[in-house]
Amino acid sequence: MAAYRQMGTGWTGLGVWIALLGMGIIGPGAAWGQDAATDFRNNCMSCHTIGGGRLVGPDLKGVTDRQDRQWILKFITDPKAMIDSGDPEAQKLLKESGGVVMPTLPLGKARIEALIDLLESESKLPRSKFAGQVVSDRPLGPADVAAGEKIFTGRQALTAGGAACYSCHSVEGVGGLGGGSLGPDLTKVFERLGGRKGLTAWLGSPATPTMQAAFGTHPLEQNEIESLVAYFQAQTQFAETPKPRQIFLGLGLAGACFALWGLNSLWKRRLGGVRRAMVQKAAIKG
Repeated sequence: MAAYRQMGTGWTGLGVWIALLGMGIIGPGAAWGQDAATDFRNNCMSCHTIGGGRLVGPDLKGVTDRQDRQWILKFITDPKAMIDSGDPEAQKLLKESGGVVMPTLPLGKARIEALIDLLESESKLPRSKFAGQVVSDRPLGPADVAAGEKIFTGRQALTAGGAACYSCHSVEGVGGLGGGSLGPDLTKVFERLGGRKGLTAWLGSPATPTMQAAFGTHPLEQNEIESLVAYFQAQTQFAETPKPRQIFLGLGLAGACFALWGLNSLWKRRLGGVRRAMVQKAAIKG
């Protein structure tokens, strides 16, 4: 409500605030504070459950019983700083997550406190609504891998209209220029995110700002997630190699040389027709 105090404490200030809400300049979240459940869904569900078992990160059921509240607050505020400080528990979490460092969440202290309250209250329930989605255990076969490749490369459009993975990511074995470079190489993502369960959770609720912007309103369908999981699992046979960015430089240089050659040819011929007519005219007179 700091913005409200800056506008004034009387009816005039409240009227301005309501007007801004009505015009859509600010949202209800800005006025009343972001809901902790929404914060967990947007920032935590891709790597954690509350009572559903480990994903990339630990199951957070009972975390306030296992750790001091102030330690949890400090860790969520800046996980990397805690790890770099040599904190033994932070180092243990890093090792258990396979070296994946938890990103710093875009949350202030009050929202982190509310998030910890949510973890505490949800942990007391017989089953939390954040226990995670049920992951199918059906065998994934060649047909699933083929479908996943089509989705990754954009040859099969996503039901909700999301962008093809290929536009931002690359994997080994993909032809052409190897895919995009905005996001990380996904050749080993199946292993990095802890296998089928962890990868399914990530694809169902991606936490990075770029992925949220791309898929927040265009979520993947369950069958699309399974196909992509099958495809990424199949990629584990390949080794990640640095993408040869020199290929782009080479293509650029080749294109520039071709353009110069074409312009040079046109320049040489610019007066050919005029000169030929002049020579022919002189020959007739001679």
